[in-house]
Amino acid sequence: MTGLGEQFIKSLQDGRAVWLDGERVDKIAGHPAFQGTLNTLKRLFDTLDDPKIQEHVGFRSPKTGAYVHYAYLLPSSAEDLKRRTRAFEIWGRMTHGVMSRLSEYARSLVTGWYAARKRYQAFDPRFAEKIEKYYEEARDHHRFVTTVLLDPQIDRSKGPSAQTDRDNVLRIVKKTRDGVILRGDKMIATAAPYAHDFLVYPFHRIHDGDLEHAHVMIVPANTPGLHMVCRESFSSGQITDHPLSSRYDEMDAVLLFDDAFVPWERVLLHDHPEAVWKLRTDETANSLAHHTTVIRLLVKLEFVTGVAFATADAIGADRYLHVQKKLGELVIQIETVKALLEASEARARPYAFGTWLPDWTPVETARNLGAGYYPRAIEILQQIGAGGLMQLPSKAERIEEGPARLIRKYYRGANIDADSRIRLFKLSWDLIGSPLGSRQELYERFHSGDPVRMYARQYLEYDKKSLIDPVWQLAGIKRSDGP
Repeated sequence: MTGLGEQFIKSLQDGRAVWLDGERVDKIAGHPAFQGTLNTLKRLFDTLDDPKIQEHVGFRSPKTGAYVHYAYLLPSSAEDLKRRTRAFEIWGRMTHGVMSRLSEYARSLVTGWYAARKRYQAFDPRFAEKIEKYYEEARDHHRFVTTVLLDPQIDRSKGPSAQTDRDNVLRIVKKTRDGVILRGDKMIATAAPYAHDFLVYPFHRIHDGDLEHAHVMIVPANTPGLHMVCRESFSSGQITDHPLSSRYDEMDAVLLFDDAFVPWERVLLHDHPEAVWKLRTDETANSLAHHTTVIRLLVKLEFVTGVAFATADAIGADRYLHVQKKLGELVIQIETVKALLEASEARARPYAFGTWLPDWTPVETARNLGAGYYPRAIEILQQIGAGGLMQLPSKAERIEEGPARLIRKYYRGANIDADSRIRLFKLSWDLIGSPLGSRQELYERFHSGDPVRMYARQYLEYDKKSLIDPVWQLAGIKRSDGP
C-alpha cells in the first residue's frame, strides 16, 4: 500500500498551473526546484503512517478511523491543546522551524472557522454547512492548505476600489447560478506549488460600499484560470554546502486569477464587508492559528541559538565576555517566548461553542517580539562567525581533492577538524547569507503584518483601565469618562 507521503506527492499532479522561470512546470515531482522540499514534506506526511509516532502527530478521524493531523482537532480541554502543541513541535523540529507554512496555520484557521460556524449563520445561512463539509474533507483527505491575503504592490496609496485598473486587486467580476468568476491577483502564497487549497480573503478591512472585494473563499489549486507565478527558486541540490536550501525552500508565489471559476460551495462569504472582517478577526480561528506560529518561532529560535553556540565553540570565541553576552541574549529570547507560550496554554479556557483556546495576549506578545527577535538572532550569528563565514571553500564535500593537506591544516577549528568546521560554517552561512536565509529574515519581520500596526494593536486591545485607574487614584484625580 502506498504511504501517505507518496500519496501526497502524487496528488499534486492535478493539472495545476505552476510557472517558474517563464515556463509552466507540468510535473512538480522530480523538478529540481521542488524536489528537496517534496522529500521533506513526504517525511512529514509519513509520520501519520508511522506506528511509533502517529499518535503524537495525529488523532483518529471519527469518520474514517485513520490518523489525521492534530491541526484538525477541536480542543475541548487543556490536554487537547497540549496534544496540538506536541504535534506542531514534532513537525517543527523535523524542519528546524525553517518551513513557515507546513499547513498547520491554515488548517487551524479552518478548524477555528468550523468551531465557530454558528456565529456566521446570520450572514450566510449556508455558512455552517459549507465549512463543515470542507473541514471534514480537508481533515480526512489530508488537504494541504495555505493562505493568500495581500493585495499586489501596484499603488499602495489607493485602496482596492480606487485602483486605476479595477482588476489590480482580486474581485468577483460575475456571479452565475453555479458560482463566481474571479479576476485579479493576490500575494504572497507561501508553499503554493505544494498546496491543495488556498484560503483567499482580504488582509485589511474592506469599506462597506466595496462589495466586489469583500469575499472569503477556499480555492482549489487546480482551478482553471488560476496561475501560480513562482519567485526564483532558492533550492539547491548540494546538501553539504546548502543543508537548509536543499531541504526547506517552501517557494512563494503570486496567484493570478484569469476569470477563474469557484463554485458556491467554496464561497464562504461574499458581498458583506462586515461579515468578512468578523471572520478575518475571529478569535477562535486566530487563537488556534497563531498559537501554531509561536510554537514554530520557538523551535526556530532554538535552532539558530544552537548554531550560534556551536559556531562560537568551534572557534573558541565563547571564551570572550562580549560573545557570552550575545549568546546569553539568545537564551533570553528562547526563554521569553517559551514562557509566553506556556502562559498562553496555562491561561487557556473554553470560549464560545466550548472550544478551548490559548490566551490571546501572550500569543500576540510572542508574535510581536518574534518580528524583532529573529533578525537580532541572525545578527548575533553574523557577529560571531564574522569573516570566517566568507572564507569557506566551495564544494565542501570535495576537500580531499586539491591542496587537501593545507585545507585540513588551515581550516580546522579550536576543537574540531577542518571538514567539521567547514560543514558547520556552511550551515551558518545558509542561515544568514544565502537567498533562502535572506528570505527567512524578511519573512519573520513581516509575516504577522506591519510591526508598527501590530504593536499599536496590542496597545489598543489591552486592558488599559486596570493600569490607569491606580494612577488616577494615587494622584487624587477624578477623571471624567465623557468627551
